[in-house]
Amino acid sequence: MAIRTIVVDGDEILRKKCREVKEITPRIVETLEDMFDTMREAGGVGIAAPQVGVMRRMFIAEPEPEEVYYMINPVILETEGSQVGDEGCLSVPEMIGTVERPSKIKIEATDLSGERKVYEFEDFHARVMCHEYDHLEGILYTDKATNMREAVYDNEEDEE
Repeated sequence: MAIRTIVVDGDEILRKKCREVKEITPRIVETLEDMFDTMREAGGVGIAAPQVGVMRRMFIAEPEPEEVYYMINPVILETEGSQVGDEGCLSVPEMIGTVERPSKIKIEATDLSGERKVYEFEDFHARVMCHEYDHLEGILYTDKATNMREAVYDNEEDEE
């Protein structure tokens, strides 16, 4: 697989609505595999196709280690409740902001094997799915965020 370049805020591609995936071709599978590698390399928990310059309705999310979801042509069927929390984005490096999202969602999507499935997510998992879904609509979290600020990371190594 290959690590792709992540498109950053300011590139107009991030503001466009993505087109439906008509067929899961070997090229679509390869793109998703590259997206997975790119997300992991960048330390993200999700990545959407437009973030690697591909205008298709698909994203990958890994809200927990080894819990990977391939979402092709996702549709949010239901949302419930509200949660407020900090978010960052691979396309908006070094920044975080506070965003209100649904606390529960039901989403339907096609997986890598071509099977259409319905998923239900809560809390952080719901946040990740909504964030990635927004990318397919040309929406960045910064459009919804308050308290935008520079991300501060603790870089100290654990000492034994």
